Amino acid sequence: MKIPELLAPAGDMERLKVALAYGADAVYLGGKNFGLRAFSGNFSPQELTQACAYAHERGRKVYVTVNIFPHNAEITELPGYLKQLAQAGCDAILVADPGVFSLARELIPQIPVHISTQANTTNWRSAKFWQDQGAERVVLARELSLAEIQEIRQKVSLELECFVHGAMCVSYSGRCLMSAFMTGRSANRGECAQPCRWRYALVEEKRPGQYFPVEEDERGTYILNSRDLCLLGQLPELAAAGVQSFKIEGRMKSVHYLATVVRVYREALDALANPKADPTQSRREWLEEIEKAGSRGYTTGFYSGQLADDSQEYETVRTLPEWEYAGLVKGWNALDGMALVEQRNHMQLGDEIEVLRPAGSVTRQRLCLMTDVEGAPLTTAPHPQQMLLVQLDAPADEFAMLRRRRRE
Repeated sequence: MKIPELLAPAGDMERLKVALAYGADAVYLGGKNFGLRAFSGNFSPQELTQACAYAHERGRKVYVTVNIFPHNAEITELPGYLKQLAQAGCDAILVADPGVFSLARELIPQIPVHISTQANTTNWRSAKFWQDQGAERVVLARELSLAEIQEIRQKVSLELECFVHGAMCVSYSGRCLMSAFMTGRSANRGECAQPCRWRYALVEEKRPGQYFPVEEDERGTYILNSRDLCLLGQLPELAAAGVQSFKIEGRMKSVHYLATVVRVYREALDALANPKADPTQSRREWLEEIEKAGSRGYTTGFYSGQLADDSQEYETVRTLPEWEYAGLVKGWNALDGMALVEQRNHMQLGDEIEVLRPAGSVTRQRLCLMTDVEGAPLTTAPHPQQMLLVQLDAPADEFAMLRRRRRE
């Protein structure tokens, strides 16, 4: 069995470097235009070239999202942008619109095209249609069960990609109109305001101003708030079904979230590749580690056919993890055991901290010594992105991260 590609999101250059450091085989990212994440950092033309070079030097790949549903004016601007992507050296582009697809085939035929999940591919005839048009890969809709994926694999030869982890919206394949209707910000143009995470109430037309809470089984009012997808326990079956790429959602997520999730899925895939490994033995540890990244609770979605009973989170918009991201390691001095750290959250002496590394085990210790870069002792580090020297009990390479146990 060939081990699938691990595909991670990259909202900016820092996230790209972190995703690759923690084990992603490829990243997907967006330029400043024509993608569906308008509020992530995204990449300028120069940054795209740098991103592709950085990934290729490490034997990894870069896929660029061009999955907006464009209007006429944007179609006229697309040719120049597509040529820029080809010049930057991207390994594939993701599209959802047939017009964008045909334009890409015409102008940059040397660049593979992947069909975005926004195209809503839910059956093998659709997959075959895109295959016949020349698509190299299709990102399957999240609504598919394992059995449906297996059938699609039997009917087509193009590559299959599926989401295995991350946020899901009330309109699962991403073509939702709620945000546009309620705020004027279209999810289909990368500007979703996430109204499915809001708290709602009922109003009777003859009683304006009187709000009646919406409840479901007395558990709360978040009736549209989907739990996050987690298929960590289903990876062996998906790999055996012939899925070539496992995708993690989250171009808007933090570098800590990205590092934590990518690292766990990397370990899980490496265990698949090792015939002597027992993935079930490590699954509890993997799930405990993923919980430290924060989530809305987890569900397996449509994997078994019907939507899982645990698909919605009714009580809260988000669960708070026990551990918080505290700092990013920029360097390590083996002589004195001090790490150069860029602070990302408040730290103080006495905090219980963990050190998350791209390779090796997660270690835990007390924060006992911290100074500024000149060596002056500090008891607390309250300033955002303050540069610090922190004594660690074990070596920590670049891209290692500190997290501290959340205080009561």
